[in-house]
Amino acid sequence: MNHQPLTINQQLSNQKVVLITGASSGIGKSIAIFLSEKGYTVYGTSRNPTKENSLPFQLISLDVLKKETIDIAIQQIIKKEGKIDVLINNAGMGITGPIEDTPTDEMKRVFDTNFFGAIEMMKAVLPSMRNQKSGLIINVTSIAGYMGLPFRGVYSATKGALELISEATNMEVQQFGINIVNVAPGDFATNIAAGRYHTPVFENSGYKKSYQENLDLMNSHVSSGMNPQEMAEQVYKIINNPTPKIHYKVGTFMEKFSIVLKRILPDKVYQKLLMNHYKL
Repeated sequence: MNHQPLTINQQLSNQKVVLITGASSGIGKSIAIFLSEKGYTVYGTSRNPTKENSLPFQLISLDVLKKETIDIAIQQIIKKEGKIDVLINNAGMGITGPIEDTPTDEMKRVFDTNFFGAIEMMKAVLPSMRNQKSGLIINVTSIAGYMGLPFRGVYSATKGALELISEATNMEVQQFGINIVNVAPGDFATNIAAGRYHTPVFENSGYKKSYQENLDLMNSHVSSGMNPQEMAEQVYKIINNPTPKIHYKVGTFMEKFSIVLKRILPDKVYQKLLMNHYKL
């Protein structure tokens, strides 16, 4: 193998310790591999980490729904490395279904993972970041969090809520030299569809036909989505920016343009565009 000497930038990044939740697959794994190759000390988390000798980063056990596993993992990293410079809140789950048909317990479970899980992670790393007077938290949200999407309303709500809580917390922690940033991906080619909770298409449901058509549409979007490497590259740029923005979007032109349209179009006009897209 041809080992190139590290650049000054990479030598400096060697000192940075990065923690990424949900790093066993998809976007999280892509980010973890990319940052490892750039010379960062990377810890990825998984609920059930397997021993993969091929991974260039350490995969440790952590479940965002279980605070004790969060505390153990954070303490373990700080004891070994002395600090955590960057937290990337990537762990999450999808959910689909008409609001009327979706079990409320399943809605709560997704909020616990996507929203409260991210908050617990922030609360766990902020004390050490305050002490070192520096730190960066990157919350992976979604372009779906900027708008209520039919049959994905709960998912949109969890990501929209995370966007807002990040904005609020960012203002609270600025005084300690800490930045909190949102990165909203569009549809990426990952296995998120396999891990979603799909409300069944009930035979007697009033939404049977429209929901089934939209399920097929959603799954086709994910399988033909963008390369997760693009998220990894964006995260790398954010980490290396001393004054990062609060919001970043990574997606196709139309995905990003849909956010602009929502800002400038009357509500009913924008809703009609969405309904036409989803054939409602």
